[in-house]
Amino acid sequence: MNNNYFSLPFDTKSLMVNKSHDKCSIKESISHCIHLLTTSYFGECTFDDTFGCSIWNVDFDNLSSVNKIKSVIADSLLESLKNHEKRLTNVYVDVSIKQEEITQIESSVVKKKVSLKIIGKVKKTNEDFMYKEYFYIGPLSY
Repeated sequence: MNNNYFSLPFDTKSLMVNKSHDKCSIKESISHCIHLLTTSYFGECTFDDTFGCSIWNVDFDNLSSVNKIKSVIADSLLESLKNHEKRLTNVYVDVSIKQEEITQIESSVVKKKVSLKIIGKVKKTNEDFMYKEYFYIGPLSY
C-alpha cells in the first residue's frame, strides 16, 4: 500500500526548506482527519466554519440528558464526516457517555467520558475502517 499521505503533526518548517515530510497510510490519514474534526470547534478553522464538531458545544452542558448529548455529538460528527472526509463511505458513528472518576494528585474529579467509535469503508481500497477515541468533557481533555 502506498504511503502518499502526510502524517501529523504537520512539519511546515521542513516543507518550507524543501525537505520531505513523514508519510502515512490512507487509514492513518483518515484517522488524523477524524481526530482534527473531533478536536476542532465550529468556526475555529478560518478556511471553513463547518470544520469541527459539537463536542465543544456540550462541553459544560450539565442540564441536558446523556441521550441528548450523545445524539448531538453523533449527528454533528456524522455530518462533519460526510462533508470533510470524502474518503470514507457507509459511515456509522457510535457515541457512548459515562461518568468516570479521575484521580489527580490530591483530589478526585468526576467527568463525563465520551467514547467515539466510527466504522466505515475506505472508498479507494474497499477496506473496512474503524476508529476509536475518547474524550473527557467538562472541560474537554483527551
